[in-house]
Amino acid sequence: METNSSEAMNSNTETKNAEISIEVAYATPEKQLILTVSVPEDCSVYDAAVASGIDQKFPEIDLESSKMGIFSKLVSKPKVQMLKPGDRIEVYRPLLIDPKESRKKRAAKAKDDRTKA
Repeated sequence: METNSSEAMNSNTETKNAEISIEVAYATPEKQLILTVSVPEDCSVYDAAVASGIDQKFPEIDLESSKMGIFSKLVSKPKVQMLKPGDRIEVYRPLLIDPKESRKKRAAKAKDDRTKA
């Protein structure tokens, strides 16, 4: 079967412009939002988060410095990590208190409560 050059060119163009569907999620204690977005198949985690416009819905998000993950697994390099169809990007809020410090405080309070009893 012969393929003329315009068909081959159209096929290559379609391949280069293929899009995938992904989700971008962000949550505060008061509100959660999951956006479904179509992005180019060669899109990075960071680029997809920017394309979603989620930072417009939550102005406190700084996508440049925010940690991000895919299905609860931290992505160490969001500007490099490529997406797969169906991925859910999660934009994480910064911690308000160091978890180790919080645990130390709880342990000290528990010890103090046992001593008083």
